[in-house]
Amino acid sequence: MLRFLVRRTLQLIPTLGGLSILLFIWLQRLPGGPEYALLPDDATAEQRAQLRRSLGLDEPLTVQYVAFLRNILQGDLGTSIQTGRPVVEEFFTRFPATFELAITAMLMAIVVGIPLGYLAARRRGGVLDFAAVGGSLLGICTPVFFLAFILKVIFAERLGLFPSAFRLSPGLNRTDLSGFVVLDGLRTGELDVVWDALMHLALPGLALASIPLAVIVRMTRASVLEVLEEDYVRTADAKGLHRRTVRGRHVLRNAMLPVVTAIGLLTGSLFAGAVLTESVFAFPGVGSFVYGATQTRDYPVLTGFILLIATMYVFINLLVDISYSLLDPRVRAQ
Repeated sequence: MLRFLVRRTLQLIPTLGGLSILLFIWLQRLPGGPEYALLPDDATAEQRAQLRRSLGLDEPLTVQYVAFLRNILQGDLGTSIQTGRPVVEEFFTRFPATFELAITAMLMAIVVGIPLGYLAARRRGGVLDFAAVGGSLLGICTPVFFLAFILKVIFAERLGLFPSAFRLSPGLNRTDLSGFVVLDGLRTGELDVVWDALMHLALPGLALASIPLAVIVRMTRASVLEVLEEDYVRTADAKGLHRRTVRGRHVLRNAMLPVVTAIGLLTGSLFAGAVLTESVFAFPGVGSFVYGATQTRDYPVLTGFILLIATMYVFINLLVDISYSLLDPRVRAQ
């Protein structure tokens, strides 16, 4: 297991190195160069030349890339043009909100998707199977931002069942320990804060969970159907093992291998999907801040956030590999 972890961790180095090269090339290919993106349109040629010298943009590309990589390794991702604060500080200030939203969405998708996919496979050709397959197809085809608008209009504005915006109700006092509202509320016993935060997470979480839920249902259904046809499942049934043992030990455990992989990939993609969802619900997370950065051409924020989110995505895939190896020991031997 240790050898497997070391090998997978070392494989992250070229991936992250390639990502840094792509980001560096993107910065160099900005329209007019980085100085045109960082300075206002009415800036003079002298101001642009001075900025190029201060940023080292007049140096050879290899020297610029080494400096760019050195700043990344030191945790210096630049300063936000909007706020004047370091990009890393801005990211970690807003990351707890996005993390709570992404985890809420993924929990919704897992809790509903895996049982629904399993039951659809067990009742293949029945009403539940057709409903699950049709609903999952609809969930994949429906754009997240469109579903977010529909949920907001119906359940927040017309029915008034859920809040329509923000992370907490205005005027609600809470103890901020880590930036994670739900976790802090549970630690301090502020259950009214926890409930209010969950109500604010419900609609954006459901909108963000729509595509992962649909994928998990279809993956679980297809995987369970495949496993049910395996010889070892028929043998377990023929030996008279308890149905619960066959389902849990032989069917579900083996069927979860591709589902775990899908969950890991989908979890990483949720941080990208949060941009539109957070914008619709005015949710103060990473996504809404990135959306604002695109409007103001705050390229240091865009570059830093892309790098940080992509790094998280890579490490999430590492966790998926570890989970996969725990479910199937044969993976560690490959």
